[in-house]
Order: sequence, then structure tokens, then C-alpha cells
Amino acid sequence: MMWFLTCVAALIAGYFIYGAVIEKIFGINENRQTPAITKQDGVDFVPMSTKKVYLVQLLNIAGVGPIFGPIMGALYGPAAMLWIVLGCIFAGAVHDYFSGMLSVRNGGASVPTLTGRYLGNGAKHFMNIFAIVLLLLVGVVFVSAPAGMITNLVNDQTDMTVTMSTMVAIIFTYYIIATIVPVDKIIGRFYPLFGALLIFMSVGLISAVAMSSEHTIMGGFEVKDMFSNMNPNDLPLWPALFITIACGAISGFHATQSPLMARCMDNEKNGRFVFYGAMIGEGIIALIWCALALSFFGSVEALSDAVANGGPGKVVYDSSFGLLGVFGGIIAFLGVVILPITSGDTAFRSSRLILAEYFNLDQRAMRNRLMMAVPLFVLGGILTQVDFGVIWRYFGFANQTTAVMMLWTASAYLLRHNKFHWVTTVPAMFMTTVVITFILNNSTLGFGLGMQISTIVGVLTMLGITGTVIKISKGKGEDDYLDEEKPKPITENV
Repeated sequence: MMWFLTCVAALIAGYFIYGAVIEKIFGINENRQTPAITKQDGVDFVPMSTKKVYLVQLLNIAGVGPIFGPIMGALYGPAAMLWIVLGCIFAGAVHDYFSGMLSVRNGGASVPTLTGRYLGNGAKHFMNIFAIVLLLLVGVVFVSAPAGMITNLVNDQTDMTVTMSTMVAIIFTYYIIATIVPVDKIIGRFYPLFGALLIFMSVGLISAVAMSSEHTIMGGFEVKDMFSNMNPNDLPLWPALFITIACGAISGFHATQSPLMARCMDNEKNGRFVFYGAMIGEGIIALIWCALALSFFGSVEALSDAVANGGPGKVVYDSSFGLLGVFGGIIAFLGVVILPITSGDTAFRSSRLILAEYFNLDQRAMRNRLMMAVPLFVLGGILTQVDFGVIWRYFGFANQTTAVMMLWTASAYLLRHNKFHWVTTVPAMFMTTVVITFILNNSTLGFGLGMQISTIVGVLTMLGITGTVIKISKGKGEDDYLDEEKPKPITENV
């Protein structure tokens, strides 16, 4: 119990201490108008209250990532909790803050545009393709996962295939609507309520464990277990843990979502709460589910058996109903189902906006929105026919690669503006090594090389990229990278 509370306290302290450091390094300007004001269009650029923007941001970035990822990561033991804390404070929240604030400073631009602006056109073209692929994978994962969970919940004697197909069709229909209507009509109106539900659900479940006579939070584990690999399947902790637990520690998907709320935030001073703070909130949710998985089943072996017999969705089902009973279990389980749905629609919305930026197509007209959205849903529908496990594996790698690109983009920005860049460069170096080592070593997705040679190549490649980014960025001067638009300060328009 003490280790869990210590981890939560560390995340909260990270927000107030390290979050303030990041905010100071970036250098906010409270008197500068944000894109929500200067580009207000009633569709995507819509000013909303800070509390509402925070809750929507939290729900957008959450999905099943901070639940499924930590459950799978818990197979490594309490070491997963250590990565959630350190990754969230020093990498994930920093990544989210810069992806959001750089978008604010650049007219609400999406991640490919930001990458191109600070790393060059080659990087921009790469990210345009990579971001669309990632978002399509996210959209498909966040159709299949909730559809599967709902099917397992309502299925009795009915044909599961028919039920699953019906759920996929219903969710896709909702996605189409939510992707093309103005952001404040569905997302801005209902998602803050769902965000609050997510928080209450997670706190309710961990409180149920704390009050349970059958289960004890982290009761079967010792301090030394925080620093050891307990995976019963003999899977290596390096680098797989850092790919498995993405959302909750660091996730490139967030870089595609932060610009959505960058278009709705009405003052730069709210950036730390909205972007850094939402990631800390997700980190706490990830900690709760990691602790729940370990505490409810009592050992990594029992957890491994549950995962093998039904995946992380079964862990959610068993723990929700086992701790809260039928009524509370249904509410908690449906709360988990809502998460991927509310991230899946924003994944398709982000895809639409990225394509619109690329083709320079104004999105105020419904016809233009449909022109961008329809092809995306056709491709997404095709991908739902691919095995979920295959999609999830590719999603994990694509997700962390996107995070790497965003961190290097932030480093280039800081270098060009002569600011302290190591706050983004160090996590960029670490995650670059992770993704390169993973793809070289993994025999299913990558090249199946030995761990030693994969790590060596990963480190050498990381050093080469680090040197290149520093060389092309340092000393360029602020005037080389002026913002796309220079709106007048708020005081001049009052």
C-alpha cells in the first residue's frame, strides 16, 4: 500500500515541481491570444473553459492505453509502476506539454506541420504518413476493443460474431458523426462528464481494493520487487516494458490529440494544467490499474493466467465485478468501454485535420469535412478485419516512434530558441534507443537480431540522431523560426 501511495504522491509532486520547471523553460505569454481566439471558426477552433478543456484532453489521450498497457506491464511486476512514475514526469508529461504548447504557438498546427517546421520537410512528409497510419491503427484498436468488451458483457446465447459486427457498426456510425460535427457539440458537451466518470471509476476501484478483506494493495510484493523482472513468461524487461506501457508513461498518440485542445484553450497560462496535468492524471490512472492487476490476482502468475484466458479485457471484467458487485461492476466496466470510444473518434478527427492541413482545405464547410473523413473510415473499416493482436503490436511500435519524433521536434524548437533543451533531448535519446532496439530485436515485427547487437545499434543510432539534431538546430536563432501568424497581444485588442 505504501509503495502505491508513494508513487501517486510522486506524480502529484512532479506536476507542481517539474511541471513548473518545464513551463518556465518554454516561457508562456499570458497576454498573447491563442488560436481559439484568433482563428475561431465554430467547428474546430472553439474557446472552451479550462476545466472542460482539461477533462476533454484527459479523455482524448486515455483510451484503453492507461488500462490495457499497465495490465500487460504488470506481468513484469512492480517495476512497471516505477516506469509509469519516472516516464510520466520526465518524458510523457513533457512530451504532451510541448506538443500542445507548440501547437498553440503555431496557429493550432498538427504534429506533422510542427515536425516539418523544426526538423525540415523530409521529417514533415514522414510524419504526415506515419501520423495517419498511427491514427488509423488507434481508431481501429479503439473500435475493436470496446466492441469486444461490450460483446462479452451482453452475450448470452446469441451469436458472438453477429453481436461483434453490430457493435463495430454502431461505434463506427458514432465515429463518423463525432468526427465531422463541431467540437463543442458532442466532444465539448459530453466528454467532460465522461472524463469525470473515468476519474471516479478508477478511484472507486482502488478504494474497493483498499477496503476489501480478500485483497491487499500490493500486499504480496516487497520493495526489492520494484527493481526486478518478475515476468512468468521470461520476456525481457528491456526494451519491451517501455513499448508495452505507452499511455500512462509516454505516448506519441497524445501528440496527435493535444492540438485538438490547443485549438480550444483560451490562454497560454492554462497549458501546464491542460497538457502536463492531463498526462499526470493519466499516469495516476495507469498506476491504479497496474496496482489493481497485481493486487486482485495476488501474483504475476495468476495475472498471466487471466490474460492468457481472455486478454486484458478479462482482467478488467473480473476485477470490476469482483470488487464492486454486479451493479458497480457494470458501471465500472462501461466506464472502461467509454474510454476507447472517446479516443477513437478524436483519432479520426485528428486524421481529418492533418489531411486538411496537408491539402490546405478549409474545414468550415461540411462537404470539405466529408471529403477528408470518408476515405479514412473506409480504410478503417477494412483494417477492422485484421486480427486485433496484430494491430495492437504495430500500434505499440508506431505509437512510441511518434513520441520520439515529437520529442526531437521539441528539442529542435528549444535549441533554435536558445533554451535549455535537455529536458526533451534526454527522454528523446532514451526513447529513440528503445524503439530502435525493439524493432531490431523483435522477431514478429522486426528483424529478430540478438539483444546485445540490437542495443548497441540502438545506442549508436541514437547518438547519431542526437548529434544531427543539435548540429542543424543550435544557433539558428529565433528569427529563423518565426510563428506562422503573429496575432496582436490581448491588451491591444481590448
